[in-house]
Amino acid sequence: MDVLLLSRLQFAVATMFHFLFVPLTLGLSVLIAIMETLYVRTGDEEYKRMAKFWGKLFLINFAVGVVTGITLEFQFGTNWSRYSGYVGDIFGSLLAIEATVAFFLESTFIAVWHFGWKNLSPKVHCLSIWLVAFAGSLSAVWILIANTWMQYPVGYTINEVTGRAELTDFMAVVTQPFAIIQLLHTLAAAYCLGGFFVMGISAYHLLRKQHITFFRKSFRVALPFALIFSVGVALMGDFSGQQIATKQPSKLAALESHWETQTNAPFVMFFIPDEKNERNLYEFGTIPSGLSLLAFHSPKAEVTGLKDIPPDERPPVALTFVAFRIMVGLGFLFILLTGVGWLLRNKLVDSPWYLRIMLFAIPLPYIAAEAGWIVTEVGRQPWIVYGLMKTSDAVSPIATSQVLPSLIAFIVVYSLLGCVAYYLMFQFARRGPEPVKAGE
Repeated sequence: MDVLLLSRLQFAVATMFHFLFVPLTLGLSVLIAIMETLYVRTGDEEYKRMAKFWGKLFLINFAVGVVTGITLEFQFGTNWSRYSGYVGDIFGSLLAIEATVAFFLESTFIAVWHFGWKNLSPKVHCLSIWLVAFAGSLSAVWILIANTWMQYPVGYTINEVTGRAELTDFMAVVTQPFAIIQLLHTLAAAYCLGGFFVMGISAYHLLRKQHITFFRKSFRVALPFALIFSVGVALMGDFSGQQIATKQPSKLAALESHWETQTNAPFVMFFIPDEKNERNLYEFGTIPSGLSLLAFHSPKAEVTGLKDIPPDERPPVALTFVAFRIMVGLGFLFILLTGVGWLLRNKLVDSPWYLRIMLFAIPLPYIAAEAGWIVTEVGRQPWIVYGLMKTSDAVSPIATSQVLPSLIAFIVVYSLLGCVAYYLMFQFARRGPEPVKAGE
């Protein structure tokens, strides 16, 4: 294993572990804000208890997300210094805005919210959690704009003297349609995950006939939230697919294991990619012109095949293909589960079969989110900045002996950190809300 492979593995470990915590931070903060708003509007103390209970889980999750996010950004200097040197004028400015504006705003108001229950008026306290939710989403905005620039670089020029990419049009970078669609798609997925998290834990307690009123209300707050954003994920995914078809034809070809360039390209429902021999095996369920229609909304559109892309510029087909189908399949499952839940919303306690499904569905949005990042990042390879800089040219000039120990350390530390975090969350979730104190 060389420095490039080890550095990629280390970044993948750090990114995928970090992204176990980011979506829940985004989704749960909004749900807690909704619960506290219901408390302020109705005066129902149960909603206040709900905000406090789910807030404990949120704080544990947020703390681990912060730690893993910091170490992730350090790698741009340690393992990817050539990348940082080449595009730091653009990429670095976006990360700097995220850290100095959004992250500090979020951290500040989390402290205000956590310590301000007795010192702030209900309305001001409620405002603080809405600011946390807003700042968290704002943080995602800048991170995703930076990532989208890697997918489709705009608003820059190459300085022939320094040999660096330099920012020329900041507004072009932050307003390009690809960035907006990626942002909406990712936020919708995070909000969907937050909803499933609340519904799954609520289902556990409803099955055990514990705190029925509390968790029935929690479930019914999360259910329409998850339903709306499950549909939103699918819609934004369709828009994202159109952008990919136009701007990253190699990624589209890898997603569908599409080998021959053709108009009226068919969509094949079931097959096994044979990347070595540049073909697909056991094709079944062909829809004429289906791929052209899905990708370009025109049955006569031409879809580029992998054979017309140089072999050294093709993404890994098998991993991208499988991850894409996991993401899409789970996305449609979420719409089905939340749709059924909406029909059963008034008789949840009498539907144990559905509650069991929702309990075991807690990991599924995590899997879908991780699959989505695999599609996004692996599907861009071998480019670190699409069409501009290859990943092999971005790695730091360091020795294998310097990367391997840090990779092992990341795996060990993150595994321990993950075990502790999820153990604490499991214990708090299983214990349920604090009992109502006298006088409250």
